[in-house]
Amino acid sequence: MTHSPKIAVTIPGQAGGGLRMQTPVMIASGIYGYGEELADLAGLEGVGAFVLKTITPRARIGNPPHARIVETPAGIINSIGLENPGINAFIAEKLPGARRLGVPLIASIAGETETEFADLARRMDAAEGISALELNISCPNVERGGMLFGCDPGLAAGAVAAARAATDLTLIAKLTPNVTEIAQVARSCQEAGADAVSLVNTFSAMAIDIQTRRPLLGGNSGGLSGPAIRPAAVLRVYQVAQAVEVPVIGMGGIWEARDAIEFIIAGAAAVAMGTVLYSDPSRPKAIVAGIREFLAREGIADIADLVGTVRLNP
Repeated sequence: MTHSPKIAVTIPGQAGGGLRMQTPVMIASGIYGYGEELADLAGLEGVGAFVLKTITPRARIGNPPHARIVETPAGIINSIGLENPGINAFIAEKLPGARRLGVPLIASIAGETETEFADLARRMDAAEGISALELNISCPNVERGGMLFGCDPGLAAGAVAAARAATDLTLIAKLTPNVTEIAQVARSCQEAGADAVSLVNTFSAMAIDIQTRRPLLGGNSGGLSGPAIRPAAVLRVYQVAQAVEVPVIGMGGIWEARDAIEFIIAGAAAVAMGTVLYSDPSRPKAIVAGIREFLAREGIADIADLVGTVRLNP
């Protein structure tokens, strides 16, 4: 009798059994906002968890709205600037609808100080329906906070420690690739109390109009995502997975099932999808099916047995 391979994933936490996902495929932060965008789309079939759009202590209007996204030959550059309604409006107006989606919700939070990270974590801990927290210490599109934390191991650890002291929820630190030693930052986050790390956020990038000689983005520069960054993201996932003992969540340019499998072999316990969903909201279902088929074909009973099995050349 042939059994379907096990693809459920659990990211351990401090209490309550951690973050339990039926599949290893997640929706990355910022793609579907707080879930309202899903009403007329393909839904969440195949999705193990949904990372909500980043929340800050106060409402933010973000970067200039007339030029926030630029297409490139193999991806997009975005410069949103963490537009969001702030923590109070999120809990009162956005979270109730998100809870009805029926998948584990991961709240993404970003502060400009350790105190703000702690306050946000405490508020999310008390809110109903949040399964885990992702600390956005890697956004390249804001002047204060964001990537400034993620570029410095000490600052990253400080943000994680502050949030850790304020919540028992599963805590995930989202890392930036725009550093020299990403593994060092990951280790600092683990030592400060992170239950997992996710990577990569976007790569800093710029596009210029050659006629006007001005940047195409209203914020001048932004973050590159999509297939162009995948090989660089896979390398960083491998490097981090070798350096930490906590689970790694990989992301960056996943388009097909083989891309997700590549991240898993490199060391990712789960993966997150982003840019591809703009063109095909039903892609999570197809990717989960592809992962199941690969595991069955390879005779692998549990996806955990595939994690980190890359064989380096001599």
